[in-house]
Amino acid sequence: MTDDGERHSTAALMPELAERRVLLLGEQHDRLDHHRWQLYTLAALHAHRPSMVIGLEMLPREAQPALDAWSAGELDEDDFLAASDWQQAWGFDPALYLPILHFARMQRIPLVALNVTPALRGRLAMQGWGAVPAEERFGITPPAYRERLTAIFERHVDLDDDPAGLERFIAAQLVWDRAMAAALADAARPGNLAGPDPLVVGLMGQGHLADGDGVPAQLNDLGLTDHQSLLPWTPQGDCAAPAEHADARYVLGDESAFQPADPLRLGVLLEAHPDGVRIVSVNEGSVAEQAGLAAGDVIVTAAGVTVEVPADLNLILRRQAPGTLLPLGVMRDGVTRERLARFPPAS
Repeated sequence: MTDDGERHSTAALMPELAERRVLLLGEQHDRLDHHRWQLYTLAALHAHRPSMVIGLEMLPREAQPALDAWSAGELDEDDFLAASDWQQAWGFDPALYLPILHFARMQRIPLVALNVTPALRGRLAMQGWGAVPAEERFGITPPAYRERLTAIFERHVDLDDDPAGLERFIAAQLVWDRAMAAALADAARPGNLAGPDPLVVGLMGQGHLADGDGVPAQLNDLGLTDHQSLLPWTPQGDCAAPAEHADARYVLGDESAFQPADPLRLGVLLEAHPDGVRIVSVNEGSVAEQAGLAAGDVIVTAAGVTVEVPADLNLILRRQAPGTLLPLGVMRDGVTRERLARFPPAS
């Protein structure tokens, strides 16, 4: 379904989409049905245009050798996840993405890492834009979508408590979008990776492409305007139109019965910190609040394991069972003490 409400069949739409230089497929990272839709869409596009490149938000450029080795059949799943440092770089369940990776390998489709390292994003968020040398900014220009980023930030943080936090958030988000757009544009250069005229398909979170902001805006700024964005959409009972817009929406059926259970959540917004992960805000009534955690605390360990980036904590939470206690090493005012996060039993 296009934004004007017109409905198209997959058979009618795919030949048109396959003619683009860049196509962006959005996702909610933990939604199984979104990744299945991406896989089916990739297969349909590949049937029309075998000269294809798949770009992945999930991995930074440093993981490109691991992607190349995977595509060449030199790594099994476990070796690939270790070589790409998947858990540190991304942290979401790799089982959601492995069918796409296997499809790319079977069809000999080049895979490209689009992202930048969490360390660089964290550096931007913590130190601010001026602390990052110009040569490390990927040629980023001022954002044209500041209002939406501000709205996202304000939903999580009181600006009066952290007036500089908005600028750090925008800087980190912007380098993320620009880096992915630059990698997509490079992959779309004729003859670079997959023949003289490749279709480059980028897989990324829907927040990076909704409303034409994010990566689409950065592609335009780079001079690559032949792109389109698709988002999956599951209509709700009220059939209300989706809040975020794209060039087209693929209407999904109700797959909720097959969706894996949500991982346990502390109820905090996190950012990088030299000693672990810093809590930016705590949700009211959350497990974190009940455990006595507060904004400004730094989580340094979880279940006795050192926490260096938010993905470390996410991996531990994925393994945590409902109704159990999670010991956290929490630093406050330079002193580290243990706090126990008590998760409710399964309903």
